[in-house]
Amino acid sequence: MAKPGILGRSSSVPRSNEGMRIIFSAVIGVMLGYLFGISFPTVNITKLHFPSSIISYIEDKNSGITTQTLLNHAWTSAASHKKNNSVSNPDEIPKIYVPTNPKGAERLPPGIVVSETDLYLRRLWGEPSEDLTNQPRYLVTFTVGYPQKANINAAVKKFSENFTIMLFHYDGRTTEWDEFEWSKRAIHVSVRKQTKWWYAKRFLHPDIVARYDYIFIWDEDLGVEHFNAEAYIQLVRKHGLEISQPGLEPDKGLTWQMTKRRGDQEVHKVTEERPGWCTDPHLPPCAAFVEIMATVFSRDAWRCVWHMIQNDLVHGWGLDFALRKCVEPAHEKIGVVDAQWIVHQVVPSLGNQGKAENGKAPWEGVRARCRKEWGIFQTRLADAEKAYYLDHGITPPNSTVV
Repeated sequence: MAKPGILGRSSSVPRSNEGMRIIFSAVIGVMLGYLFGISFPTVNITKLHFPSSIISYIEDKNSGITTQTLLNHAWTSAASHKKNNSVSNPDEIPKIYVPTNPKGAERLPPGIVVSETDLYLRRLWGEPSEDLTNQPRYLVTFTVGYPQKANINAAVKKFSENFTIMLFHYDGRTTEWDEFEWSKRAIHVSVRKQTKWWYAKRFLHPDIVARYDYIFIWDEDLGVEHFNAEAYIQLVRKHGLEISQPGLEPDKGLTWQMTKRRGDQEVHKVTEERPGWCTDPHLPPCAAFVEIMATVFSRDAWRCVWHMIQNDLVHGWGLDFALRKCVEPAHEKIGVVDAQWIVHQVVPSLGNQGKAENGKAPWEGVRARCRKEWGIFQTRLADAEKAYYLDHGITPPNSTVV
């Protein structure tokens, strides 16, 4: 009778082992699910292929597979799936992104990016490569009204075919200029009642005029009998001038001693002014200074000056005192070319484009605006420099604006 009892107890052992195995399998399944969930959140579960050993284990609970082996298989499968997904589809076109391209053009291949342009005129027919029989190296602009046509015609004749001619028309009259043959090759921009610095800011961006070694930005009332543009550029190069102007006839239209022509030299870069006008012999108006009526800029200098021109300060007053910010050392790279000189005829043509108010003539309102802009520009420049120094932990100097 004892043997059956012993047999009954021994028969319960396999059932107990089978139950533990089922529980153990369930725990392992939960653990695997959790590990997959936190380790491979981007894996698509419908595409996850388990190793055959796992399936065999599920089908045969008595396979005896170890926990470590199970985890190793799961890890290998998931890693392989991730690697396969990271390989680009051979049929998919790779995207282009070039951070060194100009802003906004990062998605273009560098070989197609053209960040600069020019003002060269082209044909509407034929081979593009054969369009240009001449590529001018210099640019001259005049801000004009039609009544000054004779003066501008005389001035243009002083500039060779190495110059692109550009006229900014403040009176809206453009077609009448075609009586001059050169006008048909010139570039005309017409916007009523605007100044040359308004035009320059909007139509002479450095990337537009990048082909030109020098940019002349001139008024319309300049006598050029004693001026030759090619000879002028030779002297500018010889004396290393980045910003310059021709000397002015001493007896007419003269405001500053610096711009006064000297008959005994080719170029001058310093002068003596009235007592108290110059706090430093290397600062304007005794040095590093030219006026804005007939300014000539090198390509590099213009790239800096253009950024300093304010959109709303259209007359440019005060700009001449700040030009030194764009070249270094300014007292050596800004100067007046005496050997090629001009006459300021002082024609108040643009002033007459103003508006009569409160019993004042149109030119009086224009002159008042000029003075006001000068003060605004000085304040802005001083504030900008002060903010820069403070942002960089530097004590601002007392004043860097003349």
